[in-house]
Amino acid sequence: MESRQEMLNSNSAAINGSHTEINGAHQDLVKEGSPASPLKRKLEQLEPNPQMTDKRDERQKGSAPIKREYLVPHDATDAKSQMDAPDDDAAEAFHHIDRSTESSNSKKRQKSQGQNKNRKFGSSRDEVGLCLSRINAPELSPGTCRFGDSCKFEHDLRVYLKKHKREDLKTFGGVCPVWETHGRCPDGWKCRFVGSHSKEIEHEDGRKELLLATRGNGVNENLQDHGEDKEGTGSRNALPPCQRMEIMKRRFKTPKADIYIRHFDEEIAEEQRRSKAKKKPRHDRANTSSGEDAEADAIQDNRAQYREPPLLPSEKRKLYFGPETPVLAPLTTQGNLPFRRLCTDLGAQFTYSEMAMSVPLLNGQRSEWALMKAHESELLPPTFTSASQDTIVQQYAYNQSSDLRFGAQIAGNKPWNVLKATEMLTTLLPSGLRVVDLNCGCPIDLVFREGAGSGLLDHPSRLERMLLGMNAVSNEVPISVKIRMGTRDNRPTAQKLIERLLHGNTSASQKEDPCGVAAITLHGRSRQQRYTRSADWGYIAECSALIKRLQSQEAALTDTIHEPDPRSKPSAQGGKTFFLGNGDCYSHIDYQTHLAHSGVDTVMVGRGALMKPWLFEEISTNQYLDKSASERLGYVEKFVRYGLEAWGSDEIGVGTTRRFLLEWLSFACRYVPIGLLEVLPPNLQDRPPSYRGRNELETLLASDNYLDWIKISEMFLGPAHKDFKFQPKHKSNAYETEG
Repeated sequence: MESRQEMLNSNSAAINGSHTEINGAHQDLVKEGSPASPLKRKLEQLEPNPQMTDKRDERQKGSAPIKREYLVPHDATDAKSQMDAPDDDAAEAFHHIDRSTESSNSKKRQKSQGQNKNRKFGSSRDEVGLCLSRINAPELSPGTCRFGDSCKFEHDLRVYLKKHKREDLKTFGGVCPVWETHGRCPDGWKCRFVGSHSKEIEHEDGRKELLLATRGNGVNENLQDHGEDKEGTGSRNALPPCQRMEIMKRRFKTPKADIYIRHFDEEIAEEQRRSKAKKKPRHDRANTSSGEDAEADAIQDNRAQYREPPLLPSEKRKLYFGPETPVLAPLTTQGNLPFRRLCTDLGAQFTYSEMAMSVPLLNGQRSEWALMKAHESELLPPTFTSASQDTIVQQYAYNQSSDLRFGAQIAGNKPWNVLKATEMLTTLLPSGLRVVDLNCGCPIDLVFREGAGSGLLDHPSRLERMLLGMNAVSNEVPISVKIRMGTRDNRPTAQKLIERLLHGNTSASQKEDPCGVAAITLHGRSRQQRYTRSADWGYIAECSALIKRLQSQEAALTDTIHEPDPRSKPSAQGGKTFFLGNGDCYSHIDYQTHLAHSGVDTVMVGRGALMKPWLFEEISTNQYLDKSASERLGYVEKFVRYGLEAWGSDEIGVGTTRRFLLEWLSFACRYVPIGLLEVLPPNLQDRPPSYRGRNELETLLASDNYLDWIKISEMFLGPAHKDFKFQPKHKSNAYETEG
């Protein structure tokens, strides 16, 4: 069995140490003579000396306060003194940020600045693919290929294995992680570990045949019940191809959305008619109708036209957010299924899909619908416990056993595409969703200019219609919204927007009922600010106080014209709207501080979880966890296992797992171990200067050179395919000669 030490040496990682196996226990790769690295240190053990509390002030602003014995002397001609701050728009942005211009023709070694927008990842494929009819069939009993002799894929299994398929991987002891977990491997002969679940037998007539092996019955019955494809081993909510084809051909109907879209169109037309009537001169109105006719017209204009919505917000599934339920934020690219599954293992109570755009969903785009896949662990009830469990049940009428962990986030610029997408998601996904969240915070220019994401913050009427319609068409699934402080610096608009979402548009000529959102998440930055500077938790506290004040004032509106319709309130007991804060949470101290001083129900964690997924474990144990380098490498191994289950163990699946692992490592490398810091708590916005770890593996994990990230991936996925390419999001992470 190949050890991690051998793999590190073979990939020039220069790691000293031994006796750490790829699929065995994670032992420290500690260089002899280096300081000890305990697995866990409690808060009181890690409190710095009071005389050192001002150490952060002595250092450059924005620089992590690393102990001097670990700092590397700076040579301006050869190294960086401090990591350049990468553009974190990628954490909650959209994939068209990857479009950009061609690279420079300069051949000299240089440290480029800015984003690699036109990123290319090459491909990881067999030279000639194996025909689909042969992938899971015995050698002598293949399926029938409908293309016959004109098929462009290989039909001879032995030729494929010998000439077109790369050799099996030796990592994980040469055993396929998917087969080891599920008893069968959906990738069959294409699996890069096929030798671990295949055999050759000899028949009585002397013929030899290659067969695929299974453990037990070798069938995952749950996957069969849900019609999951080979990508969905252990996953749920995959849209069957036949239904996706119906969507692509515009055959799938959305009757509820169509009703509300017509209703909104009529409302807009009526508003325009009233606006024109107000602008009309008085003498013209007197000439065109008598006093009695004018009075009748006024009565008709103000008459309430009642329409029974298909489903009211108060009829939806009950939700709960509280101090016991830290939430993983929707993260584009990095918030994929394997990473969410890892965070769930480490204590994240609720998760969200990556942000999906409504129009591609309506077009049946496979990549967009794939974002809705969730692991089966995300579709189980949350596991939190609380000292006030009975109070939660009584106060919020919350049934934990019927709740889910996984919700979807979508974005759109018009009511029609958001409503149709919501109805499709809540109707078609077989395992359901906890909530559908509308993104009103994405700051990326292309999304903003289209009027989606944070572009909706400047159009409250449109946003209100969207949320009202989404509530009407989402069946029993509650609706939530994620917003920012506003679009411009120093001009926050979130308080006015929150008041409108909770109480309706009280300034309208006719009182409008609230849109009934079950939860509001506020990111403490403006759209213009993006991810620079610290999040404004003071403003989040002001919005939290506003929400509590508005909800306490509702009793005063009883039996008045301004009383909201109880049926239009959120489904929680008493019509409570949960309020979540988001921004710069990087430790359990940050989490507890935000709960205590900002008044939020819970905190949504984004980049902090990308840098250290065990942040949720720190929150649940209420202590710092000084993870050793081998423990952190163990999380990398777990991510790889989960990735191979989600995306497949064939050449394409291995390449996809490698790509998303590298995306995660681009954030994970920014983590500075607790034991190396002089001042606590750590600051998310601080960037580490050049430093060495307590052992060589810890130093490797801290490298911001993407070539080192590839070396880490090769420990578990073997050498990359010759056509595989990876470009980091930020050019400062690239050091090779550019030609």
